[in-house]
Parts: sequence; structure tokens; C-alpha cells
Amino acid sequence: MIDEKYYDYKVTAAGRVNIIGEHVDYCGGKVFPAALSLCNTVYVRANGTNKINLSWTTLPDKVSLDLDDLESYRHLKYGNYQAGSAMMWKNAGHKLVGCDMVQDCTVPFGSGLSSSAAIEVSTIAALATVAGEKFNPVEVALLAQRAERDFAGVNCGIMDQYASACGKKDHAILLDCKTLEREYVPLDLGDCSLVIINCNKPHNLVTSKYNERRAETEYALSALQAKLEIGCLADLSVAEFENCAHLLDGKVLDRARHVVEECDRVNKATKAMRSGDIAYLGQLLNASHASLRDLYEVTGKELDTLASLAQSHPACLGSRMTGGGFGGCTISIVKTEGLEDFKAFVSKEYEKAISYAPTAYDASVGDGITVTKL
Repeated sequence: MIDEKYYDYKVTAAGRVNIIGEHVDYCGGKVFPAALSLCNTVYVRANGTNKINLSWTTLPDKVSLDLDDLESYRHLKYGNYQAGSAMMWKNAGHKLVGCDMVQDCTVPFGSGLSSSAAIEVSTIAALATVAGEKFNPVEVALLAQRAERDFAGVNCGIMDQYASACGKKDHAILLDCKTLEREYVPLDLGDCSLVIINCNKPHNLVTSKYNERRAETEYALSALQAKLEIGCLADLSVAEFENCAHLLDGKVLDRARHVVEECDRVNKATKAMRSGDIAYLGQLLNASHASLRDLYEVTGKELDTLASLAQSHPACLGSRMTGGGFGGCTISIVKTEGLEDFKAFVSKEYEKAISYAPTAYDASVGDGITVTKL
């Protein structure tokens, strides 16, 4: 148990689920994520020293970070995300003070629900709060992304950190990753529910092929820019892409085709959500998973099995992997009246096929950063 009386503030930042728009954020595309009630909570108090004393509710470890030597903690097993977040906040010209900080994360690690973004965003917000600084959630998201990229080594886009910092209860965010313009869209699924299920295959985006996929899309963009005036792959419509697809070949062509078609699916999904056409939204989720499986190749046996089982259930309107892939979760739209049967069926059949069980999460769509004075 955490003794809240010992701390001055409780700061949270959300995990996120991406409804659709996968692997397009770093290609300048629009994405459609929502912040989750699963979050990282930081309890913090100033301690009058030059150290950040870190502890966790889920780990026995304790770590002290010297504010003048944050760079040296890059390779910590635990505490590197916090060190990187503190360093980026400090390097951006903000005040850092020594503090005692305990972290309590309910976002499952390795789930594809962005535990790392929740940790980075909540850490920066807590450091700002304990130092008496007001913060802009968008700046926090951008600095958290820099911590993930420049400190932790994952060449990620902005979606995860942005959703974690700027989420809004009961809304999805239509986020243009090129301009950072956002629009909140009410997440109203009528008589359906969102179901998030973890395939429970551990994954690590640093050692996975995530960075390789990003390099492939950058190569595709460079090849197309030799003939076209475009700033990013997301600038191309599907028709425009078909007219220039001959400039690419092999896997690079597949990767670029996924990006362009997935961007088109995001636009269609947003319209479907606004008009209440949840059946069509489900079809778009199915198409997204097929593209991530066949063109982008980031799913794998476990996620494919989970999505296929979900799609085969009569109560399911659509299902796909969500997150970076190579493990993690599926997101499914399921008729609420068939929810329990759906979860029981998928769990039983998945365990038969893979030899271990998946995990379904009870999570609602929540806010991004919250700050509570204790």
C-alpha cells in the first residue's frame, strides 16, 4: 500500500489503444487512438536533494538518479525511461528538483498498450508539478517521444505519447501526426463494446523489427520523392499511389501500400464512427489486420490466431491487432449482449491453438494526464 500522506501529488498518464491507423504515425498519417483507464500513476514529493529516488509498487528495486548525470542511466534495466524523461525535460530548459517518486503502473508491460508512453508522460508531468511549473500536455508528449527515441532507442512516432497526455474521457482522438492538429470524436458504439485481449506473447519494440519497418517506409518515401513532390507517404491518396507504385518493388512496395491504404481506412473509420455505422467500422478493422499481416508483416502467429478467432464469433463485428505488433493486443468490436460468450470462446480456442491463455482487460476510455494535490 502507498501512504499517500507522505507524498504531495498524484499524477497519472494513460495507456492507449489505437482503434485504427497502425504504423502510419511516423509516416505523417492520421491515427485514431483513445486513452485508457489503465494508466501509470506517480506519487511524488520534493526531497531537497539533487536526486530522484525511484521505487515501484510492482518491483523490489530502488534507484537513485543524479540530476547532473542523467545521461549515464541510459542502460538501466529499471529507471531508464524515467531518467530519459527527466533529461529531456531538463534539456528543454525546465526546472528539475530532487524528489521521491513511486510509480504504480496498471498498463500491462509488453501489451502494445503503451506502458512506456504512460511512464514517460506521467514522469515528466510529475517532475513539472513537483517543481511548481505549469506544463503544456502537447510539449510533454513531444518530450516524452524524444525520451523514447533518443534515450530508449525506439524510433517511434508521436501517437502513443500524444494519446497518453491529451486523451479525453469517452472520446477517440483523430490526430494528424504531421501537423499535430487533433479532433475529439465521441466514442459511441451503440449496442457494442470495445474488447482488448492480450495474446500474452512478450514483445520488445527495441529488439523487434519495428525500427526496420520504419527504415523501409523512409526508403519508400525517398524513392517516391525522386519523382513526386510529397512530404510524407500519407500525402498520397490510394489512386495517386497506384499511379506511382511502379517506382517501388518487393517488401518496400508492400510497406508503402499498407501505409497509404491504412490512412484511407482511418478517414473512412472516422466517418463511420460519426454516422454510427459500427458494422462498417468493424469491416475496416478486419481489413487493417489483413494489411498488417500480409503487407506490413508485424502480426505473427499469436495475434493472427487471436484476430481470426475473434472475427469468427457471431457477436464480433471486427477485430485487429493494435499497437506496434510482434505481440501485444487485439481490439475487437463486439455486440454487448454476446460479450461474455465471445471472451470465453476466444480464450478457450486460443489456449487450444497456442497452449497458453490470453488475457482480456476491463478498461474504459479515460483522460490523459491528471494531477491531484494530496
